[in-house]
Amino acid sequence: MIKRELYLEKIRAFIDKPFIKVITGIRRCGKSTVLLMIKEELLNRGIKIDNIIYINFESMEYMDITDEKELYNYIKMKIKNQEKYYIFLDEIQEVKGWEIAVNSFLIDFNVDIYITGSNSKLLSSELATYIAGRYVEINVSTLSFLEAIQFKNYFYKDEKIDIHRGFLNYVRKGGFPVIHTFDYAYEDAYKIINDIYASVILRDVIERNRIRNVEVLERIIKFVFENIGNNFSAKKVADYFKSQQRKVDIETVYNYLNALESAFIIERIPRYDLKGKEVLQTNEKYYIADIGLKYAVMGYRDRDISGILENIVLLELKRKGYKVYVGKMEDKEVDFIGEKREQKIYVQVAFRLSSQETVEREFKPLLSIKDHYPKYVVTMEEFWQDNIEGVKHKNIADFLLMDEYFL
Repeated sequence: MIKRELYLEKIRAFIDKPFIKVITGIRRCGKSTVLLMIKEELLNRGIKIDNIIYINFESMEYMDITDEKELYNYIKMKIKNQEKYYIFLDEIQEVKGWEIAVNSFLIDFNVDIYITGSNSKLLSSELATYIAGRYVEINVSTLSFLEAIQFKNYFYKDEKIDIHRGFLNYVRKGGFPVIHTFDYAYEDAYKIINDIYASVILRDVIERNRIRNVEVLERIIKFVFENIGNNFSAKKVADYFKSQQRKVDIETVYNYLNALESAFIIERIPRYDLKGKEVLQTNEKYYIADIGLKYAVMGYRDRDISGILENIVLLELKRKGYKVYVGKMEDKEVDFIGEKREQKIYVQVAFRLSSQETVEREFKPLLSIKDHYPKYVVTMEEFWQDNIEGVKHKNIADFLLMDEYFL
């Protein structure tokens, strides 16, 4: 088992603390494996195996546990004494009223609780008030570029890895962990991801939100995937349907986008006015949880590379704990502003700086920002890595593996 230290480090700080550890993320991103890693760490610390209760609600073994009372009774039966017990509940959203049961565990037993879920609304329901203020959420994403390299090193120990060639493979396959456990051909990888996508759409979007018009949902998904990195609005989607002689109201578009966000398939990134210092309510951008989803649905196309690179950088900033915005500076745009406590970073992403005009277009927005925070233009160039008045140009693979700008 390959340790995903990024998440283990976050969780370790809360082991044996009076908080429910809630691990969220899209299906097959590695949440269950993170749970197993925590279990392994507890065993290494000397915790007895009998004091660890592990339930995966996607297993047939536990299909009879469907509501809070059945869950409570099962856990109560497993707890034999006053010693501390560690409860692991994988894909908890399958249990109706789980929040009531989990709250009761905290009241009635000496326990440390870890749960996973594949829906961002897991903690926003009316019942979530039962555990309000008593949980910490850790969001898990698919593999970062660094983790993809670590997987490659683990499974192909004798093969020397070229970072830039490895990045091209990452661009073509995305980061779902299962894709990096074997050297799959692209088409085989896309078939696996398509199966993941179909499962997420059916179980976490269509069934959970009782969506009837699946064709409209699929068209909205394709529109979002086509417009990664472009300014976006529900009205644009409605106008698109109108051009296809289909009438879809804006409220339906919003409902479907919210359902996709809840399943962690897409993420909305708001715009921030650097001059007015305010978050804007219009022309946000949408990105997807993993670029492999786009290929599985629409196939790989070289002409989409700019949006794909943006998506990869966005996910990396989020992994490192940045709150990310799309920047607006008068009539210019900054691809990403990342904020974390007192830190800030500005990032412009492009495929290549193929002309002086392109150089000026990419550097100009960052040069117009007069503060001391780090500013980067990130591209696929491997050799041309210049600085212009403090704005640094980095190859994207090297940028993703950097540590210093995340301190």
